Amino acid sequence: MKQKNQNLIGAYVGSVFQLEKLIWDIPDADALLRPVPGKWSVLELVSHLADFEPLFADRMKRVLAGDATFLVPGDEDKFAANLDYQTRNLFRELEIIRSIRLQMARILTNMDETCWEKKGHHMVKGPLTLEEILKGINYHIPHHLPFLIDKRKALGLPEIYPDQG
Repeated sequence: MKQKNQNLIGAYVGSVFQLEKLIWDIPDADALLRPVPGKWSVLELVSHLADFEPLFADRMKRVLAGDATFLVPGDEDKFAANLDYQTRNLFRELEIIRSIRLQMARILTNMDETCWEKKGHHMVKGPLTLEEILKGINYHIPHHLPFLIDKRKALGLPEIYPDQG
């Protein structure tokens, strides 16, 4: 496998551990609070991430299987409004993310190099290769990490930065 694709898979899995580093010490009661006005709670944010992982994995699996005529987008606002984020368990949501990403990493690691050029048609973004899809997915968790850092600060928790060893 090319180094570039190994790096993509490494980033895909690594972001789960960055996320975990930012939430591992947040008490359940604090995870429900909205310490930054107008923003989701920690639990809502992690629930959002967990709800999109199956969608992302489905897109990649359908492209790999040759069944990716249309890749359906998700509406984060509808998910958040209707999927009961505030009653979920923070660490169960994290486990969903971790499990899906580890499974997909195993699948992607064992695929032939030609799989990266297979395409699906996203209903909003148009035609995308598997590589383009994974690059987009790799942006999702890191995009939310600064919001978690802000929430930790507002909750008075110790400063942690996900790229620290």
